Amino acid sequence: MQASNETISIDHDKELDLHLESQGVSKEKLFSHPVGLFVLFFTEMWERFSYYGMRAILVLFLISDLSKNGWGWPRPEALQLYAIYTGLVYFTPILGGLIADRFTGYRKAVIIGAFVMTLGHAAMALEGFSNNFFYAGLLLLIIGNGFFKPNISSIVGKLYPPISDKKDSAYAIFYMGINSGAFIGMLMCGYIGEKVGWHYGFGLAGIFMLFGMLQFYFGQKIFGVIGASVDRAKEVEKADPTVEEIPKKVRSQRLWVIAILSVFTIFFWMVFEQAGGSMTIFAKDYTLRNLTGGAATTFKWVDSVLTIFPLVAVTFVLFSLARKIFKKYPATILFTLLSFAIIWVLAIWKVSRELGSVSTEVPASWFSVLNSFFIVSLAPIVSKIWETKFNPSGPVKFGFGLIFVGIGFAGLAYGGSAIPQGATSAQVSLFWLVFAYFFHTVGELCISPVGLSYVSKLAPSNLVGLMFGVFFTCTAIGNYLAGATGSLIDKISSAYSISTFFLIFTIIPIVAGFIMFAISPLLRKWMHGVH
Repeated sequence: MQASNETISIDHDKELDLHLESQGVSKEKLFSHPVGLFVLFFTEMWERFSYYGMRAILVLFLISDLSKNGWGWPRPEALQLYAIYTGLVYFTPILGGLIADRFTGYRKAVIIGAFVMTLGHAAMALEGFSNNFFYAGLLLLIIGNGFFKPNISSIVGKLYPPISDKKDSAYAIFYMGINSGAFIGMLMCGYIGEKVGWHYGFGLAGIFMLFGMLQFYFGQKIFGVIGASVDRAKEVEKADPTVEEIPKKVRSQRLWVIAILSVFTIFFWMVFEQAGGSMTIFAKDYTLRNLTGGAATTFKWVDSVLTIFPLVAVTFVLFSLARKIFKKYPATILFTLLSFAIIWVLAIWKVSRELGSVSTEVPASWFSVLNSFFIVSLAPIVSKIWETKFNPSGPVKFGFGLIFVGIGFAGLAYGGSAIPQGATSAQVSLFWLVFAYFFHTVGELCISPVGLSYVSKLAPSNLVGLMFGVFFTCTAIGNYLAGATGSLIDKISSAYSISTFFLIFTIIPIVAGFIMFAISPLLRKWMHGVH
């Protein structure tokens, strides 16, 4: 049996090498994957640093008192703006994917998007001069993300043969890059925004968006013709021996699978993205954050480890990549090294400042980093699991993901059960937020990277960017609903209880998960051999 598995592995490696050769991509590998995957890893890492770093303080900035340099908005209004922003951020990718498929190619679209988002963060850093800068920044971020998000995901998929089994683990690795950036961004931008000044947090996000753009720009030739001009990509694709002609019926049914999986992501993101809204408010107003004695000391050391550990992990990946590509792409490595040098200085400053502080108040934005910490910790394990015999089909993974995110909210509902009806503050143990973020992370790993992989495998080659756009449009709907439903937290808490509010987000995804289990045999049939 062992020999059979080795043969399959060798065949997959040969297929990958043939594909890379046909695309003009180097066959050199890092951790059994093309080195180009890790250039994308760091590009996406810094983009997510900027996005989640800003998102971590967006609602907090809006609801903070004028005396604390916030805008003093009521909670419902802040969450409604959050809903509109996050919804539009994930809606524009359908336009950006279409433009890249038809006109620019993926690589140029990624660079355009990164540049526009850099301008957006710069505008937000100037919010102190005029409120208009803040709104202009949000608009630029929405437009830039439309170009960036679907097309960098498309390039990841194009590095592999159309229905390669290595795609699931590739997207899990890529997702580790996403969450490494999100983790560090929320930790650093959140800390600096809350402790030093909101505009400094917004500005820091923009600096690293710029680094992400530069390292991609100078390393883009590593992808051969992948993501280059549309005409050239089509020409080379015809010569790719791993590309098969797909019958019309198969093509149609696979597109239906993408559509159905995308629709179910709405239920997931509607619940999961409470993290930036109602869960942040729960952390700010209902969680015991002022620590003393042994609890304060323990938190300081846990926070220090959480700050340093992910940086150690991704720095190791960077040096491994540098050994492989520095001679051919020195600028890419140098810009990434410079960005890491800056973030290491900031991390050491933060740790030393907190360890030396007399009082200990856990920043409300701190809890949101737990999701990304768990991702960075668990993604390599999950990636390996998907490469073993225990590798259920995509729909089954989606079902598990929806159930896990519901379990996370069940913990919050239980933890908040003692809060009186209509209470606007409480001192609930922070354990329940840790519990929720852990299960949310496990659920996310079953849905988000898996969804990216299946879109890449199921979509016809000429519609990959557009299908990623469709996938992210459903994410947009979920994000909008997250903000819209999250804005009801005060209304539901006053009429019933905050526990009832969280129970709603327990029931919805669990029901959706069991529906996904029920229809998974049909979806697997429609995938026609894609696993």
